[in-house]
Amino acid sequence: MREEKALVQADGERAGYYPPAGEDWARCSPAEAGFDPDGLAAAVAFAVAHESPIPYDLEHWISSGGAIVGAPDRVLVGPTKARGPANGVVLRGGRLVAAWGDPRQVDMTFSVTKSYLATVAGLALDRGLIRDVHDRVRDYVDDGGFDSPQNAPITWHHLLQQTSEWAGVLWDKPHEVDRPGSVDRRLGPPGTFFEYNDVRVNRLALALLRVWRRPLPEVFRELVAEPIGCSDTWQWHGYRNSWVEIDGVPMQSVSGGGHWGGGLWIHALDQARFGLLFQRRGRWQGRQLISERWLDLMTTPCPLEPTYGYLWWLNTNRTFSPGAPATGFAAMGAGGNMIWIDPAHDLTIVARWLDRDRRDELLGLVYCALGA
Repeated sequence: MREEKALVQADGERAGYYPPAGEDWARCSPAEAGFDPDGLAAAVAFAVAHESPIPYDLEHWISSGGAIVGAPDRVLVGPTKARGPANGVVLRGGRLVAAWGDPRQVDMTFSVTKSYLATVAGLALDRGLIRDVHDRVRDYVDDGGFDSPQNAPITWHHLLQQTSEWAGVLWDKPHEVDRPGSVDRRLGPPGTFFEYNDVRVNRLALALLRVWRRPLPEVFRELVAEPIGCSDTWQWHGYRNSWVEIDGVPMQSVSGGGHWGGGLWIHALDQARFGLLFQRRGRWQGRQLISERWLDLMTTPCPLEPTYGYLWWLNTNRTFSPGAPATGFAAMGAGGNMIWIDPAHDLTIVARWLDRDRRDELLGLVYCALGA
């Protein structure tokens, strides 16, 4: 691997470029960023050539069961939008090294949204709205969702690791409808089974809304999106029936994915800013926007699924992506949507609408071009 000089500021923070708000994002050539130019060009060409096979008409795709193959309930309750062609960016040192397609194309992100939801949870912990991730949710949220013997022991930790075993109906969707691989499995106590389940993630979103007592998109905009210079084009949707009243004010509880519509709609350049924030350990131009404690918690492997942390995918033992170092972690969503972050290599990659079966090959090509 090529040796690189680390610039260190007086306070010990690694120096690095941060893009200002707006369109003036610094670029550097692949060679200047330490890549073999031909190798990186081959990686970009690969991403373009291996676009996701899912149709552009996402409403039809979702309602046909494409987002949750095998699930019995495909009735949309949230908005959708047609997707655009494949696009993405590669950052090294915060600077744009490569781009393909239209990285300003605002699209649905599906389960990439979960990592944004985890960020809002981390901000709640940082501000003391949640005292400890191992606290029971029912000690903070009194809306009936955590009253049953099955749900009462559930902690924030369980919900964030997708091991909660929460049982119930939320926004007309029972938890069973998002369990295509284990419909007949008996529920166990919280913390005994890992299950990727959007109904339960949406239950986390509602619990966080009740803790914050303000819409989660508003929280994210004020505490993250505006400080890191995101555009004003992103949107975070819930469902038509996911409205609640808090302090006499109607608020929509957002979804943590797009299984029935909704979720975060955003473009690749804004996602790159979000990825760069985590690459820089929660710091942005000298401000600690998200605590390092939270980054350590969210990237701690779940014992039941070591490639998963707090709504982020981890490359533990290089199982998630054998072609990439174990130092990386990712936000992932249906349709081949990915934000790949590797602080050890000063690298952030955003890929939109990549064939999901080619993810590891793309990462392998980028790292090969980097000589890593």
